[in-house]
Amino acid sequence: MYCALQFSRIHPAVSEVASLSISANLLGACAALITSTCWLPQMVKIFRERGAQGVSLSTNLALALGVLLWLFYGVSIGAWPVIASNAVTLAFVLAIVGMKLRYG
Repeated sequence: MYCALQFSRIHPAVSEVASLSISANLLGACAALITSTCWLPQMVKIFRERGAQGVSLSTNLALALGVLLWLFYGVSIGAWPVIASNAVTLAFVLAIVGMKLRYG
């Protein structure tokens, strides 16, 4: 039985596909990191100012529902990057919703 590295000696296209897969995964990881942590500044601002007047409750609730559905999708296909990034995003968005309800 050949492993991918042994097979790539025979067929160079295999190593090319593997490197594209690594590049795609790295790109996806970077995207997930950015889109998940982008909510951190908003959370800090609301917490420091103890006010959330400029934050839309309905928009954040809709976002939380959408992210929850993405999380369920990630679980259903067994994709840990989708699961992890959406779990973090959901936690941050729900924290914003909670602070919006508390601080108005």
